[in-house]
Amino acid sequence: MSEDREERPGRFSGFLGGVRLIFDGMLLLMVLLAIGFIVFANGIDREQREPQQTADGIAVLTGGASRIDRAMKLLVAGKAKRVLITGVNRTTTVEELKQLASQGGQYFTCCVDIDKEARNTIDNATETSEWVALHRYGSIIVVTSNYHMPRALAELARVLPGVTLIPYSVVDNNVHLDPWWSYPGTTKLLLSEYLKYLPALGRLGATDLVRMLLSGENPVSTEVPEP
Repeated sequence: MSEDREERPGRFSGFLGGVRLIFDGMLLLMVLLAIGFIVFANGIDREQREPQQTADGIAVLTGGASRIDRAMKLLVAGKAKRVLITGVNRTTTVEELKQLASQGGQYFTCCVDIDKEARNTIDNATETSEWVALHRYGSIIVVTSNYHMPRALAELARVLPGVTLIPYSVVDNNVHLDPWWSYPGTTKLLLSEYLKYLPALGRLGATDLVRMLLSGENPVSTEVPEP
């Protein structure tokens, strides 16, 4: 055998090798995203659990009628001092909001704040942070649908460092989580939430990194469900 024979090209050498490298990288990314989505979907709360601890305030993100009802029940039960309803439609009246609450209608005049500026979850977080700062709260109960909770916590943790976030997931009976893959509508909803959750998680990580670099300390740790 000749010692002068040419060496075989590497797997990723040349133009075709570069294309193969890109393809393999995209395939690996898709596999990781698929695994992450399955973990995300299976990690969503299936049961409604009442918060065991009290908080300074309650922030309810609109999007489902039962969310407001649950938040007002927590207020009546003495779980917090005040409620913020964020993301209310600008044409919705206080009386219409009262009709969504089976309890606590009398508290709307003294202990309920209504935000009509927020149009999405990022806006919800911004309005909530301003409300928390105004009242100097150190802890809030977050009320939203179970499938929306991971994204809501990520956005809130980004703008509320040092504030304790207590999740209270409202279970939507119209969202069939067991088994979710058998229901196309549920699968589509969960996939949409997952694809929105990933950028929210990225924003949280980037913000924590900036805080760490500016302070020279470890970023504030806030528990956020993993995807």
